[in-house]
Amino acid sequence: MRLRKWMMGALVLVAFCQGGIAYATKDKPIVKAQNKDDFAAVAAAVRKEMVPGGRFEFIDSKERETVDKRLDEMASLFDSYGTVDQMNPDAKIKLFNDQEEVNAILRHRDDDRRICQSVAPVGSHIPRTICMTYREQELERRRTQQFLDDTRLNNPQLRSGK
Repeated sequence: MRLRKWMMGALVLVAFCQGGIAYATKDKPIVKAQNKDDFAAVAAAVRKEMVPGGRFEFIDSKERETVDKRLDEMASLFDSYGTVDQMNPDAKIKLFNDQEEVNAILRHRDDDRRICQSVAPVGSHIPRTICMTYREQELERRRTQQFLDDTRLNNPQLRSGK
């Protein structure tokens, strides 16, 4: 009987913990504004964060081009209508779609985004969960690539592919 109560308590605790994790990791929209002035400030802040050292520094050139284009399209909508409330339904849909595309790109390239994976260490079958930020993962990937490039350049056997 005690074991059954203990198991029920453990299940309830796990359910509460999972709910707390889902709530804590819920993303807020990155680009959202109701009028022209608010949007101009948000767009300037996003563009500022896409430079090296910024929150979105790992965004690639194609994605940067897409973000800039969508921000310009949204700015033109705000120039035409002033506020979201004054937009016609088609303009609101265009604004929403542009905003979602920008948010998706920025959310994916956000250097504070936590990435967790289950990895079985060498010599063990018991997986461990390893979490790191997107920034840490990208810097590690770049260091590894640089090491491989340096090794290939400094070892003549590796250059010829033999």
